[in-house]
Amino acid sequence: MPSRITRTQTAVRVAEFLATREGKSHLEQYGWFKGMPVVITNHVESLNDAMGMVSVHGRAVLLAMIAPGSDHLQMLYITTPQNALRVVDVASPKKTSGQFFKEVLAVGRKEFRVKHWRHTAVALAIPTCEAMKNNPRDRNRYQLLNHAQSNLQKVGGLSRRLERV
Repeated sequence: MPSRITRTQTAVRVAEFLATREGKSHLEQYGWFKGMPVVITNHVESLNDAMGMVSVHGRAVLLAMIAPGSDHLQMLYITTPQNALRVVDVASPKKTSGQFFKEVLAVGRKEFRVKHWRHTAVALAIPTCEAMKNNPRDRNRYQLLNHAQSNLQKVGGLSRRLERV
């Protein structure tokens, strides 16, 4: 039986972003590597639920969300809980992923702990780049030229070269 994958808008945007050299290059600057898990959340999801999905992987992950209002892709680098860090208070069970993103993006880095974690983890903000703001389907960002447009460009280039002669 084939696996069933839920394709949310955020999952599609992450896949589109990682399909570009610009996206990969940007994320590599902040610790991403090929094969690193990406956990998808939304702004109303409980932080405890999102971190439960992070825990499943047992290693650092990227946490991704589409920002409500701006429609920009936002990402955080989430470490595993670290026993070397001072244990911080458990986050409120009512805290949402959206609230958490807002806090981390405002300061750049945040130590936190959620229910069922004995140790503190660290969330690092990944700054937004232009490719994260743009949805490739918007305004045909990656539109391929159709045959007629391509021929017109070739003719235009040829006529410019002939003018120089």
